[in-house]
Amino acid sequence: MADAEARERRPNILHILSDQHTASVLGCYGDPIVATPNLDRLATEGALFRHLYVPSPLCTPSRMSLLTGLHPHETRVWTNEDALSPSIPTMAHALGAGGYRTHLAGRLHSIGPDQLLGYGSRSVGDHSPNHPGLPPADLGVLTGAAAPGLESLQKAGSGLSGYQVHDEVVTADAVGLLHRAGAAARLGLQTEPFALTVGYMLPHQPYVAPRELYERYYDTLPAPTRGWSDPPHPYLSSWRAATGLTAVTLEQVRRARAAYWALVERLDGMVGELLRVLEETGLAGDTVVVYTSDHGDSLGEHGLWWKQNFHEEAVTAPCIVRWPGVIPGGMRVENVVSGLDLTATILAIAGAPALPGGHGRDLLQLLDGDGADRWQDVAFSEMCFDPRRATASATGYSWPQRYLRDGVLQRMVRRGDWKLIHYHGDRPQLFNLREDPGELADRAQDPSLSGVVAELTASVLDGWDPERIRHEVLELGTGRRQLLSDWAELTQPEERLRWTLRSSHNRLD
Repeated sequence: MADAEARERRPNILHILSDQHTASVLGCYGDPIVATPNLDRLATEGALFRHLYVPSPLCTPSRMSLLTGLHPHETRVWTNEDALSPSIPTMAHALGAGGYRTHLAGRLHSIGPDQLLGYGSRSVGDHSPNHPGLPPADLGVLTGAAAPGLESLQKAGSGLSGYQVHDEVVTADAVGLLHRAGAAARLGLQTEPFALTVGYMLPHQPYVAPRELYERYYDTLPAPTRGWSDPPHPYLSSWRAATGLTAVTLEQVRRARAAYWALVERLDGMVGELLRVLEETGLAGDTVVVYTSDHGDSLGEHGLWWKQNFHEEAVTAPCIVRWPGVIPGGMRVENVVSGLDLTATILAIAGAPALPGGHGRDLLQLLDGDGADRWQDVAFSEMCFDPRRATASATGYSWPQRYLRDGVLQRMVRRGDWKLIHYHGDRPQLFNLREDPGELADRAQDPSLSGVVAELTASVLDGWDPERIRHEVLELGTGRRQLLSDWAELTQPEERLRWTLRSSHNRLD
């Protein structure tokens, strides 16, 4: 790192958080086809972290962990229907306590009465309800295409979704905010630095994108190349059956992948608009830009789609940090890191208080030789839910009785070259990602690796009690959610921060 004076200054922070962007679909991460010039340039001007693992391969649990620096079993946000307790401080609280003006434009994906979670102000908002039990957004012709089910692939192609419309509105709003911040800085009217989070929905399904972008990828993308791991895992077989993935056609795969790559390109264009405003307003030199996502997307690899699994495509996300004058451009970090580390890094950059109980580490130490030598290459991710209230009801497909009875309780650890996936009540999976980056050879049953399995299993279970979690997810969680849903349905509470997604925003050519 360079320029001690630049590091002593409290920079502005522009935190861009997308939804379901798998790291491999970026030029700077090695994709030779996708057009992402803005994010690629951001990486050449800053540091790119190659192996960032998200706290959960599911939206709200991952986002609430990224906000709090805590694992999902500590936030007790297991699904998209669980609300974060207002007693848990967030990164936004810490930034505010550190003297920053905090604002959120766009997606938070938090349910419950607190739609700020520590941010000083918020604009645009989510398309989804503020409270459980209120009607979901009307996706019109794309109804069902945003859920994990076969319909999302059947309704893939060229057109427009309300998710993209939402993000266009968010971009326009954020551009205006940055212009005003630049004007205030030039006039000396604002001395406190700002921390602006821009929350996007792209490239989350529906897999529907504007025709001119969609057609660019329809004839150029290769088919998925990674098949089942050997031996196949029974849970993943059950997931595929429960979501209809056993009936996917090659044409559906082709259309959905073309749309996803096109959505990434459009997302990159929106990021480019924000970066251009930083340059135009003179804010670029004093603003740290962070880009990441809440999780990835399997995109047909291993016969899987969306997230909800621990293969690399779903459980890793891009991570790029640009800090002019401090982080040398073009740095590529190969260490294993966690999304919780990125949260701690943002607070360290800001000189803000650390989050109580937070597990994150400052990633900037990886940019110094001594710090990198001391770094432990380890990251965790977890996913726990009740199939009775999740995919089975959303898609109409059925789960095996054992999952309906016991729930889905899973946790992953990546340590060094090894990744272990712990399936409570079922056999684990073990992959050596240096020798087998495609995760095709499950080595958990190899007798010579029993010590590795035992050591990593102990690490997964350290502080993670699956039976306690099972009780909370299946019994306590169900009761709480049902009561809150009944309350909202009958009382119709005001939704103060909800963006109106109209059925007319959606079309399929």
